[in-house]
Amino acid sequence: MAGGLQDELDDDSFNPEINTTPLVDVMLVLLVIFIITVPAIQHSVKIDLPHAAAQQDNKPPVAVDLALDNSGHLHWDDRDISDAELPALIAEAAARQPVPELHLRAQRDTPYEKVVQVMAAAQSGGLEKIGFVTQAVTP
Repeated sequence: MAGGLQDELDDDSFNPEINTTPLVDVMLVLLVIFIITVPAIQHSVKIDLPHAAAQQDNKPPVAVDLALDNSGHLHWDDRDISDAELPALIAEAAARQPVPELHLRAQRDTPYEKVVQVMAAAQSGGLEKIGFVTQAVTP
């Protein structure tokens, strides 16, 4: 009796091999589904669009350079100016066509109040575009 029980356990023992047939069947069905649906998803409509003959504008934008040093002195396009001259120069620049952009450079230890005053003067004088120029920090 003990021998018969041992033979029965050997026949029903765990089979470590994976049956891959159902897995392959599922993968083939998914492949067929993707083959059928991908062309339907990429449906496009042909449209006859107009052709434009525009030329690229190679002129750099007009800009005015204004620098502030740490003591609050102003430099307009690399020349020293006083605080009293600033509104007249801003008004002159705002009257140009196209209106130039103001590139504002300030040293790290420039008082924030001075930077805000210059920005307010530029805005009230008619210069609406203000760009801040910085230097990249190298490690």
